Amino acid sequence: MRVTFSSDPLDFTRRDWTEIARADATATFFQTPRYLKLYWEELGDQAELLLGFAEEEGSTVGAVAFERIGSTIRFLGGTEVTDYMGPVAVPGAEDGMAKELFDALHAVEGWADADLRGLPEDSPWLQRLHDAAAASGLSVEVAEDSVAPFLPLPATFDEYLAGLPGKLRHEIRRKARRLMEETGGYRLVHATAASLPEDLDCFVELHRSSEGPKGKFMQPGMEIFFRRLGEEFLPDGVFRLAFVQIEDTKVAGAIGFSSGGVFSLYNSAYDRGWARLAPGMVLVADLIAEAISGGCRAFDMLKGDLEYKYRFGATPRRVKRLVLRR
Repeated sequence: MRVTFSSDPLDFTRRDWTEIARADATATFFQTPRYLKLYWEELGDQAELLLGFAEEEGSTVGAVAFERIGSTIRFLGGTEVTDYMGPVAVPGAEDGMAKELFDALHAVEGWADADLRGLPEDSPWLQRLHDAAAASGLSVEVAEDSVAPFLPLPATFDEYLAGLPGKLRHEIRRKARRLMEETGGYRLVHATAASLPEDLDCFVELHRSSEGPKGKFMQPGMEIFFRRLGEEFLPDGVFRLAFVQIEDTKVAGAIGFSSGGVFSLYNSAYDRGWARLAPGMVLVADLIAEAISGGCRAFDMLKGDLEYKYRFGATPRRVKRLVLRR
């Protein structure tokens, strides 16, 4: 096996590794070439691209995307919008790819350290990369990146509710009932190809009305990134934009990705004028119900150790980073 690098963005499509990501049980939507290509085009302008490909007997058996900023190498995806990162490989090629990856990186000039984020603590890639980096002579430190609360899903929503502590179960039911009773009813509505531009307008407006740093997140460049995510991934059912709507008013919205049997809650916002009725919490509960009915095995709250996520029964899953020095 041999790992080679390319700095040509055409290789996102020319050497498309979608099928490799599908074959890797640990891979997520964030490690697919379509997502990473879009990230690179919209948010990667301050970095140098470095795509790695593991070749064995004439076939590509693994891939990884890096970005180099100054003398630091990182997994491509930045620190704000890409929750999970790292290599993907076909079964049986993982250990070999990890070893050859660091041997190949030693031959790359101009970097002094690597900050490899987005590695879930339960992913075998974390230990695999740690051991391979250390064996290659690099200094290796395992550090904290974030926490991504995670919720395995049963077969039915009733089973899900029954498995919650009584206080949480009561809270979920009470919030939905109160919203229904005090408003005369609400609807869960989803963006379609036709409604997407207008629905994203609404979501951006809700997001910008948030307090604190969240209200400043959706800058023009970030808004374009979100719009492109919708345009690219809505048609094949991966991108989901849903709202709680009361009469003609959308009072809470959420963006998620449905991929590989996992629904990932990516971003959400709500109208603070309706905060008393907690429409955002009602929306998340409804999305969990939809994920279960759609056959998802897990609901991933993604990065951010926020208290509200645990009110749905999620448990903390730590996300690690490897800090490497030559």
